[in-house]
Amino acid sequence: MTAVRPNTATPAGVPPSAANGQTQAPMIARQAIVDASHKVVGYELFDRSQASGDHTAATDVSLVFNALSHVGEEDLFGKLFLFVNCTHDSLAGGHLDLVNPERLVLEIPPLDDASPQNVEHRLPILAQLRQRGFRLAFGQYVLEPAYALWRPLATFLKLDLALIANSDLKEVVKTARRSTDAALIAEKVETAEQYDRVSSLGVQLFQGYWFARPTLVKTRMVSPSQAHILQLLKLVRNQASTDEIEEVLKKDAGLAFNLLRLINSAGFGYAREVTSFRQAVMLLGLKKLFRWAALLLTATRADSSPATIGNMAVVRGRLMELLAEQALSPEDADNAFVVGIFSLLDVMLGVPLEQALETLTLPQSVMNVLLRKEGPYAPLLELAEACELGDEVRFNQACQALKLSGQQANWAHLQALAWADQMVNEA
Repeated sequence: MTAVRPNTATPAGVPPSAANGQTQAPMIARQAIVDASHKVVGYELFDRSQASGDHTAATDVSLVFNALSHVGEEDLFGKLFLFVNCTHDSLAGGHLDLVNPERLVLEIPPLDDASPQNVEHRLPILAQLRQRGFRLAFGQYVLEPAYALWRPLATFLKLDLALIANSDLKEVVKTARRSTDAALIAEKVETAEQYDRVSSLGVQLFQGYWFARPTLVKTRMVSPSQAHILQLLKLVRNQASTDEIEEVLKKDAGLAFNLLRLINSAGFGYAREVTSFRQAVMLLGLKKLFRWAALLLTATRADSSPATIGNMAVVRGRLMELLAEQALSPEDADNAFVVGIFSLLDVMLGVPLEQALETLTLPQSVMNVLLRKEGPYAPLLELAEACELGDEVRFNQACQALKLSGQQANWAHLQALAWADQMVNEA
């Protein structure tokens, strides 16, 4: 019996350009994933701000950050799962610390080189994500012998009907069921015949134009004052009372808007809408609040500060944090992030660094490296600067001082770029 085409999977969206003239907002699109009764169980997110083929680790990070922070009044995906495409470089991004892992499904791509060594090398990262509560989705490539180690981690397995011949479909479904415990999703379902064929094989989840085309959702951006962000950062670093932090939020509509938008995004998974600043601060916690405000500062720059400066500061912070995590305490890793992200504060604010730092209360060890390049974080900052300049001599010297190989340093730098690149411009 031929299926009747569903028509209620997703509501029509409104392009950002039509929302109050805010043409600079990120263009986020979603496509529904439905069950056999055509009920929506989740959405896959796409960044329509990027040209076709420009999917990178940086755009993955930017998409999640923007989806959490800048979606408008329309709920992005309600109480459902959010599927996001990833690169392997973006999986270590600190942006994943800002979301409720139980709501996010990370779509894992195949490796360029699926050698046994590379597959095994990536396994601990994927396993850690599962332990943290993230769900992982793989394509049918995971059924290949090379990826056997990854299969137990699969929550969902996507079968691309555009890549599977009709004659092979039954065997692929059979192999998937035998090899994994994952829920099967048939994607790129574009006709009733495809739907009938795959559903007759017992597949229960579907995605494709037969159900709904991707629709744009409204996004909004309200820029807060740099002075108020700095004041918020100072209070958080000093572990100020919730009353004091709430007072700053009340002073700046942009700051308050961005925080409430973030905390009420479905990525946090709260059952009730958070309407008070006090509740938002308490739910987010000081550590996440600081991280969010620091990223917001680099995104909200003065007109004289080029966008690349904010991006560079975020890369520095993340690179230094990643390297510090390998040898220092969690507190030191946090301080290393602070050093990196504030090391260009003078350029961002257009004042001498010493004057810029007067607005913040920072640990003496952080001040020492920022003002005098002294202390345990100085070699980390030196390495970050060497990476930016492409100075091979400085790079090698910094690696030696930190007892790192060039490969370790380059890998950390790549991870930092994946986490930070383009976030500043689009956050």
